[in-house]
Amino acid sequence: MSNIVIIGAGFGGLTAVKTLRKQGYKDSITLISPRPELFYYPSLIWVPAGLRTQDDLTINLENFFKRHNVKHIAASVTGLDPEARQIQTNTDTTVAFDSLIIASGGRFIKKLPGIEHVYTPCEGYIPTKAYSDKLAEMDGGTLAFGFATNPKEPGAMRGGPIFEFLFGIDTLLRKQKRRDKFDLVFFSPAPEPGKRLGVKAVGALLGEMKKYNIQTNLGHKMKGFSADAVHTEGADIKSDLTMFMPGMTGNEWVQNSGLPLSEGGFIQGDAQCRVPGFKDIYVVGDIGSFPGPDWMPKQAHMADLQAETAAKNILSEQKTHEFKTELICIVDTLDKGMLVYRSPKKTLLMPKLRLFNWAKRFFEWNYLRDYR
Repeated sequence: MSNIVIIGAGFGGLTAVKTLRKQGYKDSITLISPRPELFYYPSLIWVPAGLRTQDDLTINLENFFKRHNVKHIAASVTGLDPEARQIQTNTDTTVAFDSLIIASGGRFIKKLPGIEHVYTPCEGYIPTKAYSDKLAEMDGGTLAFGFATNPKEPGAMRGGPIFEFLFGIDTLLRKQKRRDKFDLVFFSPAPEPGKRLGVKAVGALLGEMKKYNIQTNLGHKMKGFSADAVHTEGADIKSDLTMFMPGMTGNEWVQNSGLPLSEGGFIQGDAQCRVPGFKDIYVVGDIGSFPGPDWMPKQAHMADLQAETAAKNILSEQKTHEFKTELICIVDTLDKGMLVYRSPKKTLLMPKLRLFNWAKRFFEWNYLRDYR
Protein backbone atom coordinates (compact mmCIF):
# COMPACT_ATOMS: atom_id res chain seq x y z
CA MET A 1 0.00 0.00 0.00
CA SER A 2 1.30 3.46 -0.91
CA ASN A 3 0.48 6.70 0.84
CA ILE A 4 -0.06 9.76 -1.35
CA VAL A 5 -0.14 13.09 0.47
CA ILE A 6 -1.42 16.34 -1.07
CA ILE A 7 -0.68 19.76 0.42
CA GLY A 8 -3.47 22.22 -0.31
CA ALA A 9 -7.25 22.16 -0.84
CA GLY A 10 -7.27 24.60 -3.75
CA PHE A 11 -7.80 23.96 -7.44
CA GLY A 12 -4.63 21.93 -7.97
CA GLY A 13 -4.94 19.79 -4.84
CA LEU A 14 -8.57 18.84 -5.47
CA THR A 15 -8.01 18.14 -9.16
CA ALA A 16 -5.18 15.82 -8.13
CA VAL A 17 -7.61 13.90 -5.87
CA LYS A 18 -10.16 13.51 -8.66
CA THR A 19 -7.53 12.47 -11.19
CA LEU A 20 -6.00 9.84 -8.91
CA ARG A 21 -9.41 8.24 -8.37
CA LYS A 22 -10.35 8.44 -12.05
CA GLN A 23 -7.08 6.68 -12.88
CA GLY A 24 -8.09 3.81 -10.61
CA TYR A 25 -5.95 4.53 -7.55
CA LYS A 26 -7.53 2.76 -4.55
CA ASP A 27 -5.07 3.29 -1.70
CA SER A 28 -4.78 6.04 0.87
CA ILE A 29 -4.90 9.76 -0.01
CA THR A 30 -4.16 12.27 2.74
CA LEU A 31 -4.78 15.97 2.17
CA ILE A 32 -3.43 18.71 4.44
CA SER A 33 -5.08 22.14 4.54
CA PRO A 34 -6.15 24.53 7.30
CA ARG A 35 -9.85 23.79 6.74
CA PRO A 36 -11.92 21.28 4.72
CA GLU A 37 -12.95 24.07 2.35
CA LEU A 38 -12.48 25.26 -1.20
CA PHE A 39 -12.71 29.01 -1.68
CA TYR A 40 -13.65 29.99 -5.23
CA TYR A 41 -11.49 33.07 -5.80
CA PRO A 42 -12.45 33.79 -9.44
CA SER A 43 -15.94 34.98 -8.44
CA LEU A 44 -14.70 37.58 -5.96
CA ILE A 45 -15.08 40.04 -8.84
CA TRP A 46 -18.87 39.94 -8.31
CA VAL A 47 -18.78 40.78 -4.58
CA PRO A 48 -18.87 44.61 -4.99
CA ALA A 49 -22.13 44.30 -6.96
CA GLY A 50 -23.63 42.06 -4.28
CA LEU A 51 -23.83 39.09 -6.64
CA ARG A 52 -21.76 36.77 -4.42
CA THR A 53 -21.45 36.31 -0.67
CA GLN A 54 -18.90 34.47 1.44
CA ASP A 55 -21.27 31.49 1.68
CA ASP A 56 -21.61 31.40 -2.11
CA LEU A 57 -17.85 31.13 -2.56
CA THR A 58 -16.92 28.85 0.35
CA ILE A 59 -17.49 25.19 -0.41
CA ASN A 60 -17.46 22.66 2.43
CA LEU A 61 -15.43 19.65 1.27
CA GLU A 62 -16.39 17.10 3.91
CA ASN A 63 -18.75 15.25 1.57
CA PHE A 64 -16.23 15.43 -1.28
CA PHE A 65 -13.54 13.92 0.95
CA LYS A 66 -15.91 11.21 2.09
CA ARG A 67 -16.89 10.29 -1.48
CA HIS A 68 -13.25 10.07 -2.55
CA ASN A 69 -11.99 8.41 0.63
CA VAL A 70 -9.61 11.23 1.52
CA LYS A 71 -8.22 11.65 5.02
CA HIS A 72 -8.18 15.38 5.75
CA ILE A 73 -5.68 16.82 8.25
CA ALA A 74 -6.71 20.31 9.41
CA ALA A 75 -3.33 22.01 9.70
CA SER A 76 -0.91 24.41 8.06
CA VAL A 77 2.38 23.08 6.77
CA THR A 78 5.41 24.56 8.53
CA GLY A 79 8.22 22.43 7.14
CA LEU A 80 9.30 19.51 4.99
CA ASP A 81 12.05 16.95 5.26
CA PRO A 82 12.23 15.47 1.74
CA GLU A 83 14.92 12.94 2.68
CA ALA A 84 12.97 11.54 5.63
CA ARG A 85 9.79 12.01 3.57
CA GLN A 86 7.97 13.79 6.35
CA ILE A 87 5.87 16.96 6.55
CA GLN A 88 5.75 19.15 9.66
CA THR A 89 2.60 21.08 10.60
CA ASN A 90 1.56 23.77 13.05
CA THR A 91 -0.29 21.15 15.13
CA ASP A 92 2.99 19.35 15.90
CA THR A 93 1.74 16.54 13.69
CA THR A 94 4.28 14.86 11.41
CA VAL A 95 2.85 13.36 8.24
CA ALA A 96 4.80 10.68 6.38
CA PHE A 97 4.43 10.18 2.63
CA ASP A 98 5.47 7.84 -0.14
CA SER A 99 4.44 10.30 -2.86
CA LEU A 100 3.78 14.02 -2.42
CA ILE A 101 1.93 16.64 -4.47
CA ILE A 102 2.59 20.20 -3.31
CA ALA A 103 -0.33 22.42 -4.31
CA SER A 104 -0.24 24.95 -1.50
CA GLY A 105 -0.45 28.11 -3.61
CA GLY A 106 1.82 31.13 -3.33
CA ARG A 107 1.76 34.30 -1.29
CA PHE A 108 1.82 37.99 -2.11
CA ILE A 109 4.96 40.09 -1.63
CA LYS A 110 3.90 42.82 0.79
CA LYS A 111 7.11 44.82 1.20
CA LEU A 112 6.15 48.18 -0.29
CA PRO A 113 5.89 50.97 2.30
CA GLY A 114 2.31 51.80 3.21
CA ILE A 115 0.87 48.62 1.71
CA GLU A 116 -1.48 48.41 4.69
CA HIS A 117 -3.47 51.18 2.98
CA VAL A 118 -4.45 49.01 0.00
CA TYR A 119 -6.99 46.23 -0.51
CA THR A 120 -5.72 42.99 -2.07
CA PRO A 121 -8.83 41.10 -3.22
CA CYS A 122 -7.23 37.75 -3.97
CA GLU A 123 -6.35 37.43 -0.29
CA GLY A 124 -9.96 36.37 0.20
CA TYR A 125 -13.48 37.48 0.93
CA ILE A 126 -12.80 39.73 3.93
CA PRO A 127 -10.60 42.33 2.15
CA THR A 128 -12.86 42.23 -0.91
CA LYS A 129 -15.98 42.84 1.19
CA ALA A 130 -14.20 45.59 3.15
CA TYR A 131 -13.33 47.29 -0.14
CA SER A 132 -16.92 46.91 -1.35
CA ASP A 133 -18.36 48.38 1.85
CA LYS A 134 -15.98 51.33 1.68
CA LEU A 135 -16.91 52.01 -1.95
CA ALA A 136 -20.63 51.89 -1.10
CA GLU A 137 -20.11 54.54 1.59
CA MET A 138 -18.28 56.97 -0.71
CA ASP A 139 -20.03 59.91 -2.37
CA GLY A 140 -17.22 60.32 -4.89
CA GLY A 141 -13.45 60.42 -5.25
CA THR A 142 -10.59 58.70 -7.04
CA LEU A 143 -10.37 54.92 -7.25
CA ALA A 144 -6.98 53.44 -8.16
CA PHE A 145 -6.43 49.89 -9.44
CA GLY A 146 -3.06 48.29 -10.11
CA PHE A 147 -0.83 45.23 -9.99
CA ALA A 148 2.86 44.43 -9.97
CA THR A 149 5.08 41.38 -10.31
CA ASN A 150 7.97 39.67 -8.59
CA PRO A 151 11.06 41.44 -10.00
CA LYS A 152 13.05 38.21 -9.70
CA GLU A 153 10.40 36.21 -11.58
CA PRO A 154 8.34 38.49 -13.87
CA GLY A 155 5.69 35.87 -14.60
CA ALA A 156 4.73 35.68 -10.91
CA MET A 157 1.76 38.00 -11.01
CA ARG A 158 -2.00 37.93 -10.98
CA GLY A 159 -3.19 40.87 -13.01
CA GLY A 160 -6.34 39.49 -14.61
CA PRO A 161 -8.61 40.01 -11.57
CA ILE A 162 -7.57 43.66 -11.33
CA PHE A 163 -8.76 44.27 -14.90
CA GLU A 164 -12.04 42.60 -13.98
CA PHE A 165 -12.52 44.64 -10.81
CA LEU A 166 -11.64 47.82 -12.72
CA PHE A 167 -14.15 47.27 -15.51
CA GLY A 168 -16.73 45.72 -13.20
CA ILE A 169 -16.71 48.66 -10.80
CA ASP A 170 -16.89 51.07 -13.74
CA THR A 171 -20.03 49.20 -14.88
CA LEU A 172 -21.43 49.09 -11.34
CA LEU A 173 -21.04 52.84 -10.82
CA ARG A 174 -22.73 53.50 -14.17
CA LYS A 175 -25.65 51.26 -13.19
CA GLN A 176 -25.88 53.20 -9.92
CA LYS A 177 -25.83 56.46 -11.91
CA ARG A 178 -22.87 57.82 -9.96
CA ARG A 179 -19.94 57.15 -12.28
CA ASP A 180 -19.59 60.92 -12.89
CA LYS A 181 -18.66 61.39 -9.23
CA PHE A 182 -15.61 59.13 -9.46
CA ASP A 183 -12.29 59.18 -11.28
CA LEU A 184 -10.87 55.73 -12.07
CA VAL A 185 -7.12 55.25 -12.52
CA PHE A 186 -5.25 52.14 -13.58
CA PHE A 187 -1.53 51.94 -12.72
CA SER A 188 1.19 49.40 -13.39
CA PRO A 189 4.99 49.48 -13.44
CA ALA A 190 4.75 47.54 -16.72
CA PRO A 191 4.53 49.76 -19.83
CA GLU A 192 2.34 47.12 -21.51
CA PRO A 193 0.17 45.63 -18.76
CA GLY A 194 -1.53 42.38 -19.65
CA LYS A 195 1.11 41.50 -22.24
CA ARG A 196 0.96 37.83 -21.26
CA LEU A 197 -2.53 37.81 -22.75
CA GLY A 198 -1.05 38.81 -26.11
CA VAL A 199 -0.27 42.08 -27.91
CA LYS A 200 -3.82 42.45 -29.23
CA ALA A 201 -5.22 41.99 -25.74
CA VAL A 202 -3.06 44.82 -24.38
CA GLY A 203 -4.42 47.12 -27.07
CA ALA A 204 -7.99 46.00 -26.41
CA LEU A 205 -7.72 46.50 -22.65
CA LEU A 206 -6.15 49.94 -22.95
CA GLY A 207 -8.71 50.80 -25.60
CA GLU A 208 -11.54 49.90 -23.21
CA MET A 209 -9.97 52.12 -20.56
CA LYS A 210 -9.83 55.05 -22.95
CA LYS A 211 -13.41 54.40 -24.09
CA TYR A 212 -14.73 54.53 -20.53
CA ASN A 213 -12.59 57.46 -19.41
CA ILE A 214 -10.31 55.42 -17.15
CA GLN A 215 -6.96 57.17 -16.68
CA THR A 216 -3.70 55.22 -16.91
CA ASN A 217 -0.29 55.60 -15.28
CA LEU A 218 2.09 53.04 -16.77
CA GLY A 219 5.76 52.14 -16.76
CA HIS A 220 6.80 53.73 -13.47
CA LYS A 221 8.41 51.74 -10.66
CA MET A 222 6.36 51.48 -7.48
CA LYS A 223 7.57 53.36 -4.39
CA GLY A 224 4.72 52.73 -1.98
CA PHE A 225 1.32 53.88 -0.78
CA SER A 226 -0.31 56.28 1.62
CA ALA A 227 -3.90 56.73 2.72
CA ASP A 228 -4.63 59.11 -0.15
CA ALA A 229 -2.07 58.30 -2.84
CA VAL A 230 -0.12 55.73 -4.84
CA HIS A 231 3.55 56.68 -5.01
CA THR A 232 5.61 55.85 -8.11
CA GLU A 233 8.93 57.07 -9.44
CA GLY A 234 7.04 58.87 -12.19
CA ALA A 235 4.44 60.68 -10.13
CA ASP A 236 2.11 60.41 -7.18
CA ILE A 237 -1.38 59.23 -8.06
CA LYS A 238 -4.19 60.64 -5.93
CA SER A 239 -6.33 57.81 -4.60
CA ASP A 240 -9.14 57.71 -2.06
CA LEU A 241 -9.46 53.94 -2.37
CA THR A 242 -6.75 51.66 -3.75
CA MET A 243 -6.98 48.07 -4.96
CA PHE A 244 -3.59 46.51 -5.62
CA MET A 245 -2.33 43.02 -6.42
CA PRO A 246 1.37 42.65 -5.47
CA GLY A 247 3.72 40.21 -7.14
CA MET A 248 3.86 36.66 -5.83
CA THR A 249 6.44 34.38 -4.26
CA GLY A 250 6.50 30.98 -2.55
CA ASN A 251 5.20 30.12 0.92
CA GLU A 252 7.55 30.82 3.80
CA TRP A 253 7.95 27.16 4.73
CA VAL A 254 9.49 26.25 1.36
CA GLN A 255 12.58 28.38 2.09
CA ASN A 256 13.97 25.72 4.43
CA SER A 257 12.42 22.69 2.74
CA GLY A 258 15.58 21.48 1.05
CA LEU A 259 13.78 21.55 -2.31
CA PRO A 260 15.26 23.46 -5.26
CA LEU A 261 13.83 26.97 -5.53
CA SER A 262 13.69 29.45 -8.37
CA GLU A 263 15.16 32.93 -8.03
CA GLY A 264 11.67 34.21 -7.28
CA GLY A 265 11.21 31.82 -4.35
CA PHE A 266 9.06 29.10 -5.94
CA ILE A 267 9.62 25.33 -5.92
CA GLN A 268 11.15 24.25 -9.20
CA GLY A 269 9.22 21.74 -11.28
CA ASP A 270 9.90 20.15 -14.65
CA ALA A 271 7.53 19.55 -17.57
CA GLN A 272 6.23 16.44 -15.77
CA CYS A 273 5.66 18.49 -12.56
CA ARG A 274 8.44 16.58 -10.79
CA VAL A 275 10.70 18.38 -8.35
CA PRO A 276 14.20 17.74 -9.76
CA GLY A 277 16.37 15.50 -7.61
CA PHE A 278 13.55 14.10 -5.49
CA LYS A 279 11.69 10.90 -6.26
CA ASP A 280 7.89 11.08 -6.24
CA ILE A 281 7.69 14.70 -5.10
CA TYR A 282 5.61 16.87 -7.43
CA VAL A 283 4.63 20.53 -7.50
CA VAL A 284 1.59 22.12 -9.18
CA GLY A 285 -0.01 25.54 -9.44
CA ASP A 286 1.09 28.90 -8.05
CA ILE A 287 3.75 27.45 -5.71
CA GLY A 288 5.73 26.08 -8.67
CA SER A 289 8.17 27.52 -11.20
CA PHE A 290 8.04 25.61 -14.47
CA PRO A 291 9.72 25.56 -17.88
CA GLY A 292 7.65 27.13 -20.62
CA PRO A 293 6.79 30.39 -22.35
CA ASP A 294 7.09 33.65 -20.41
CA TRP A 295 3.31 34.14 -20.65
CA MET A 296 2.53 30.96 -18.68
CA PRO A 297 -0.13 32.13 -16.20
CA LYS A 298 -0.52 31.80 -12.47
CA GLN A 299 -4.09 30.70 -12.99
CA ALA A 300 -6.52 28.09 -11.65
CA HIS A 301 -6.82 26.47 -15.08
CA MET A 302 -3.05 26.02 -15.25
CA ALA A 303 -3.05 24.49 -11.77
CA ASP A 304 -5.71 22.00 -12.90
CA LEU A 305 -3.66 20.98 -15.95
CA GLN A 306 -0.52 20.51 -13.86
CA ALA A 307 -2.38 18.57 -11.17
CA GLU A 308 -3.73 16.11 -13.73
CA THR A 309 -0.20 15.61 -15.02
CA ALA A 310 1.31 15.09 -11.56
CA ALA A 311 -1.37 12.56 -10.56
CA LYS A 312 -0.94 10.57 -13.76
CA ASN A 313 2.83 10.50 -13.38
CA ILE A 314 2.64 9.29 -9.78
CA LEU A 315 0.73 6.25 -11.02
CA SER A 316 2.84 5.76 -14.15
CA GLU A 317 5.98 3.66 -14.50
CA GLN A 318 7.43 5.86 -17.25
CA LYS A 319 6.34 9.23 -15.77
CA THR A 320 6.35 10.85 -19.21
CA HIS A 321 3.12 12.84 -19.04
CA GLU A 322 3.74 16.56 -19.66
CA PHE A 323 1.36 19.36 -18.76
CA LYS A 324 -0.27 21.44 -21.45
CA THR A 325 0.50 25.16 -21.36
CA GLU A 326 -2.69 27.09 -21.94
CA LEU A 327 -4.19 30.42 -20.92
CA ILE A 328 -7.96 30.82 -20.91
CA CYS A 329 -9.39 34.01 -19.51
CA ILE A 330 -12.73 35.80 -19.66
CA VAL A 331 -12.13 39.41 -18.62
CA ASP A 332 -15.54 40.06 -17.07
CA THR A 333 -17.08 43.53 -16.93
CA LEU A 334 -20.07 42.61 -14.73
CA ASP A 335 -22.52 42.32 -17.61
CA LYS A 336 -20.25 41.33 -20.51
CA GLY A 337 -16.89 39.67 -21.03
CA MET A 338 -13.87 39.53 -23.33
CA LEU A 339 -12.46 36.07 -24.12
CA VAL A 340 -8.70 35.57 -24.35
CA TYR A 341 -7.14 32.23 -25.28
CA ARG A 342 -3.46 31.52 -25.71
CA SER A 343 -1.43 28.39 -26.43
CA PRO A 344 2.05 27.89 -27.89
CA LYS A 345 0.42 27.63 -31.33
CA LYS A 346 -2.15 30.40 -31.35
CA THR A 347 -3.65 33.40 -29.63
CA LEU A 348 -7.34 34.23 -29.82
CA LEU A 349 -9.08 37.41 -28.70
CA MET A 350 -12.86 37.71 -28.93
CA PRO A 351 -14.66 41.02 -28.40
CA LYS A 352 -16.70 41.95 -25.36
CA LEU A 353 -20.04 40.13 -25.43
CA ARG A 354 -22.82 39.36 -22.92
CA LEU A 355 -22.43 35.71 -23.90
CA PHE A 356 -19.05 35.51 -22.15
CA ASN A 357 -20.46 36.85 -18.88
CA TRP A 358 -23.04 34.05 -19.00
CA ALA A 359 -20.29 31.57 -19.88
CA LYS A 360 -18.24 32.61 -16.85
CA ARG A 361 -21.23 32.15 -14.57
CA PHE A 362 -22.01 28.76 -16.08
CA PHE A 363 -18.40 27.66 -15.66
CA GLU A 364 -18.52 28.58 -11.97
CA TRP A 365 -21.67 26.47 -11.45
CA ASN A 366 -20.33 23.53 -13.44
CA TYR A 367 -16.90 23.57 -11.80
CA LEU A 368 -18.21 23.74 -8.26
CA ARG A 369 -20.92 21.11 -8.53
CA ASP A 370 -18.26 18.37 -8.19
CA TYR A 371 -17.49 19.72 -4.73
CA ARG A 372 -20.89 20.69 -3.38
